[in-house]
Amino acid sequence: MTTNLKIDPYGFREYDARWLYEKDINQLGIENLGRGLGTQIIKHTKKTNPRVIVGHDYRSYSEEIKSALKKGLLSTGCNVEDIGLSLSPTVYFAQFNLDADAVAMVTASHNENGWTGVKMGIKKGLTHAPEEMKELKEITLNENFIKGEGNEKHIDGFQQIYKNDLINKNKITKKIKAVVACGNGTAGIFAPEILRGIGCEVIELDCDLDWTFPKYNPNPEDLEMLHAIAKAVKDNNADIGFGFDGDGDRVGVIDNTGDEIFSDKIGLLIARNLSKTHKNSKFIVDVKSTGLYATDKVLSDNNCETIYWKTGHSHIKRKVNTEKALAGFEKSGHFFFNQPLGFGYDDGINSAIHVCHLLDNQNKSMNEIIKELPNTFQTPTMAPFCKDEEKYQVVEDLVKQVNAIKDNKTKIDDQEISEVLTVNGIRFSFKDGSWGLIRASSNKPSLVIVTESPTSDERKKKIFDFIDDLLQKTGKVGEYDQKI
Repeated sequence: MTTNLKIDPYGFREYDARWLYEKDINQLGIENLGRGLGTQIIKHTKKTNPRVIVGHDYRSYSEEIKSALKKGLLSTGCNVEDIGLSLSPTVYFAQFNLDADAVAMVTASHNENGWTGVKMGIKKGLTHAPEEMKELKEITLNENFIKGEGNEKHIDGFQQIYKNDLINKNKITKKIKAVVACGNGTAGIFAPEILRGIGCEVIELDCDLDWTFPKYNPNPEDLEMLHAIAKAVKDNNADIGFGFDGDGDRVGVIDNTGDEIFSDKIGLLIARNLSKTHKNSKFIVDVKSTGLYATDKVLSDNNCETIYWKTGHSHIKRKVNTEKALAGFEKSGHFFFNQPLGFGYDDGINSAIHVCHLLDNQNKSMNEIIKELPNTFQTPTMAPFCKDEEKYQVVEDLVKQVNAIKDNKTKIDDQEISEVLTVNGIRFSFKDGSWGLIRASSNKPSLVIVTESPTSDERKKKIFDFIDDLLQKTGKVGEYDQKI
């Protein structure tokens, strides 16, 4: 074992690798991660010198982490092609555009400063899923590295190639006035220019790059960020507000009245819009998403099917790929557009563009369009603390309890559970379309709780109280990050 090497095994998460830099991983640890990834890429591609696209986000320490990662990759024989400061989707796009063998993007996305991580993938348009992460973890921690000699080259001007690709395919006819908020993250040098390029009038909010994130973390699920966008939309009388996360693969949307539209509802609106021209399509959504997809008349009239699947960009991406779905939508704001609309990966800017197309196709405001959806009462995503080493077992026990409650026909707010879905934790539904979800978070020591009811706010709360009661009885669940 190398001396002074630091790499916490828990950093290898379900589909991302994330650590607190220098506390849980140091430069030697990152270098070994590069060796592990390089070895894995060579093993899967069966090439001695596979080409790996590498990029980094705008955090103060991302470049030094990228250097260490590249050093590891090169030592295995990988040929590194560095596209510089990037968004995650820029790196994914580069793999297609430059026909490379794999990608490694240095980013901790929307996590607070101090965090770092790598998003990586071998098959085009896909990122590591649990099997690949497990394999990478074993290679890296056991130091089973291939030795080789790789070359490095820098690819200049790739940012513009990525921007032009999105602009040229997506011109709109209406002058849509859009607030574009980037929380001082890397999307600031991409999103305003692209949205202007397709024909929007752009009002920039915190688009200057500042790795200290002076106002709030660039996270479209963060209420502080959403409130800032809402204010800017109202102050500027804008048609729409977009908020991008730190590495540009997610978007949050605010309508023209300043109201947040949960991403799963945006997904449903986009799916409806697409279903008219792409009949008989499949859509994939995650288990945190609204139950409206399952009952939507527009989708069923156009013979479209919706599949509820595991939460996580890697899971939804793969499911979109294997099911040959037209698109996938995740509650957290990751949207995936497959051919002919995209390459199947998540790109927050492309998602915002699809919202612009929605406005471009209809002579209505965003608020009027959203009002066409049935109203539902939905909680935000709530994350009560639960230790990494205990969370999966806690969920397994709760699955058994909820199944027993269903079998015994025990009523919750005068309703029996009619359906249980266990692809990811447990999502239990009722006849009226209400549902509750309990799952383990894949990137934090916490559980994830969501409830929704099309019937009443009261019912939504009752389902939450039922879940909260089950959690408290485990004795293994702590404080919530936010709570209704």
